[in-house]
Amino acid sequence: MDRLFWLVPLVPGASALLLMLFGRRYSRRAAAWQACGAVLVSFVLAAAAFARLAGGQAALEKVLPVWISAGSFEASFSLAFDRLAAVMALVVTGVGSLVHVYSTSYMADDKAPTRYFAFLNLFTFFMLVLVLASDIVLMFVGWEGVGLCSYLLIGFWFDRPAAARAGLKAFVVNRVGDAAFLVGLLVLLTQVGSSSFAAINGAARDGRLSAGLATLAAILLFAGATGKSAQIPLHVWLPDAMEGPTPVSALIHAATMVTAGVYLVCRLNGLFAASPAASAVVAWVGAVTAAAAAALALVQNDIKRVLAYSTISQIGYMFIGCGVGATAAGLFHLTTHAFFKSLLFLAAGSVIHALGGEQDMRRMGGLRRRLPLTFPAFLVGALAISGVPFLSGFFSKDAILTSAFAGGHYVIYGLGLAAAVLTAFYMFRLVYLTFYGPARMEPEAGLHIHESPRAMTVPLIILAVLAAVSGLVGLRVLPGEPADLFGRFLEQVLPRTGRYPAPPTEIALILAATASALLGIGLAFLFYRRSPGLPARLAGRFPGAYRLLVNGYYVDAAYDAVVVRPLVKGAGWTYRNLDLRLIDGALNGSAAGADLAGRGLSAVQSGLVRDYALAFLLGTVIFLGVVLL
Repeated sequence: MDRLFWLVPLVPGASALLLMLFGRRYSRRAAAWQACGAVLVSFVLAAAAFARLAGGQAALEKVLPVWISAGSFEASFSLAFDRLAAVMALVVTGVGSLVHVYSTSYMADDKAPTRYFAFLNLFTFFMLVLVLASDIVLMFVGWEGVGLCSYLLIGFWFDRPAAARAGLKAFVVNRVGDAAFLVGLLVLLTQVGSSSFAAINGAARDGRLSAGLATLAAILLFAGATGKSAQIPLHVWLPDAMEGPTPVSALIHAATMVTAGVYLVCRLNGLFAASPAASAVVAWVGAVTAAAAAALALVQNDIKRVLAYSTISQIGYMFIGCGVGATAAGLFHLTTHAFFKSLLFLAAGSVIHALGGEQDMRRMGGLRRRLPLTFPAFLVGALAISGVPFLSGFFSKDAILTSAFAGGHYVIYGLGLAAAVLTAFYMFRLVYLTFYGPARMEPEAGLHIHESPRAMTVPLIILAVLAAVSGLVGLRVLPGEPADLFGRFLEQVLPRTGRYPAPPTEIALILAATASALLGIGLAFLFYRRSPGLPARLAGRFPGAYRLLVNGYYVDAAYDAVVVRPLVKGAGWTYRNLDLRLIDGALNGSAAGADLAGRGLSAVQSGLVRDYALAFLLGTVIFLGVVLL
């Protein structure tokens, strides 16, 4: 079965095609379970191939005929299943399967379930093409495909203006990053002469690609990654993406689109390692984003927007790991994050489902006993993302921060530690506002609160277990010993370049990370349980800082003033002066000239023989006069 790994993307792709072509013939139940079954089959195939790799077999490859040929350049439709692709494929299909099952209940009353599951399968197909592509050209196909599907899914409820705008915003912002990606891709193709990842990484390591060009290509590709993974300054689309269905948010944030940028940097680790400048850019952008996005999450009242800014922040941690040389640690955090973030989003969806669509935490409260399965599941996710020992986030986040400190990146380490405090604070602010205290929802909504169906709660339980225990694969027996199971598995494709401090220093760093998590949780308890009026008093005392955070550092306003409005005004001026006056004027003028000429010529077309005879006589006289004179 492992030899059939190339079917991993094709099965959900075929399911999407069937649903789009014959969706009207499907019942709601048939469409839902076909989509779920397709992703589950992909998971089984990926797991079988993963087992062979874990047993020591070499990477699997499937080469199909050449699909691009231009001069001396050729690109085959080639899929590869190595250890890096194996981890990502399991995450995408595993979490994707649970999201699909959850959706069967969450979207049960939607008026277009077949379209929803077709888009969800198509999204999974393109993400798996991105993951399994053995060259950057085919990866770009998957890269653009997930961009298209994000537009379709974020704007799924297109009859809602906010959803339509959010889908369009995500599409446009990602095109900015993708333009940089495409230029970087062309730089590599012209300099390396091959699109395969092995050739690009090899050229960078061997020095066949100059340091300057390696830096240029790496930074351009990372610009594409900042768009796809919602890093500063191209992060603005992700909070608005919450307008889509909650399972879509879970899939995009946890296992697919936003992790694509991190995967790109991991896949091209040889290129980034050959450029210290590009690696520094990756680490600094990740660190600033981790801290800045965590601060923005502090003031959000929409439960899904808190988690959206949390995703932006956590992706920043992954880029810190990639930038400081601990690429395996960055991928490890990607994996654990997939479990606890999908858990948090799906548990938030369960809360929203119970409250009839309410997302404002100020209208929640007191749900701890009313949702006996959702609450403990959400609590596990909150503890894991906060970095509480010994849950998954503790191991993966600690590996990144420890590597940053050991590499001498002390400011980056400080930003990451500050972000850890803020993460624990805003997550338990969410927990206390949602599940504790008095009930603040409308009386009618409070009467109908109930736990979600099993199709929703069973995925929560599975993800809670994974969020709790998945970090153990990154456990090192002794501090300073890099021989963790996760790192050893990836050593063939992600060489160990990160550093580890001496054991006493590492123990101190572990204690500091633990203290940061406990400090954040303690402050959230003080602010939202012990002294509930304290946040309002603090906001009133520092109104400028509060407005800055509420307005997202005015980044959207700046883009509107610097980019959107000038483009709209320029388009209006072009329409009025070039389109209407010049282009339309020239066309209308030529038409008017032809009409005038036609009217003049029509005067000589009287239909009378004597007029034509007179014209013939005058012509003859003129001709003879010219000839004789």
